[in-house]
Amino acid sequence: MRKLVYYVAVTLDGFIAAEDGTFDGFVFEGDHMTGINAEYPDTLPTQFREALGLQDAPNRHFDTVLMGRHTYQVPGGLASPYAHLRQFVVSSTVTGTPADVEVIRSDVAGRVAALKEEDGLDIWLCGGGKLAAALLPQIDALLVKIHPVTFGRGIPLFDGKAGITKFRRTDARLFESGVSFMTFERN
Repeated sequence: MRKLVYYVAVTLDGFIAAEDGTFDGFVFEGDHMTGINAEYPDTLPTQFREALGLQDAPNRHFDTVLMGRHTYQVPGGLASPYAHLRQFVVSSTVTGTPADVEVIRSDVAGRVAALKEEDGLDIWLCGGGKLAAALLPQIDALLVKIHPVTFGRGIPLFDGKAGITKFRRTDARLFESGVSFMTFERN
């Protein structure tokens, strides 16, 4: 069975984006970029993969991406940001997506359960915080890039009612850039 993996950048104070949905405060240069991009080329937007010469890099961990509406419609975003993955957007309002982006309008938990039963690589929960809170019972692992910055306010890692859920740390990598990359698996 495939896993649902919440792979996301977060600030020291627990936010995945500023209140307006931007994430300019994150560290985009440094040794963590090389290390993480080499291990997770599948999580780079298609246009960045091409710019970095990784367009032919195989998907190592994920073949499917699941995004909330705000993550999909991030300012300056692309209509098909992860064309190298099977793309799903959870929204009741998004329209006009390209053919390779499927919109899930209802029974999100049921659709995710069905996706987990399919053969293939894991499913990347790309964001956002509300979707992560709603799907917390189905999240099998967290891959968290902790950036050495605070936003003060913004979109929380889990935005909404989420019950206590215990995970165990299975890996930790510290980079000179100040970014920590932590892996947690559900207990």
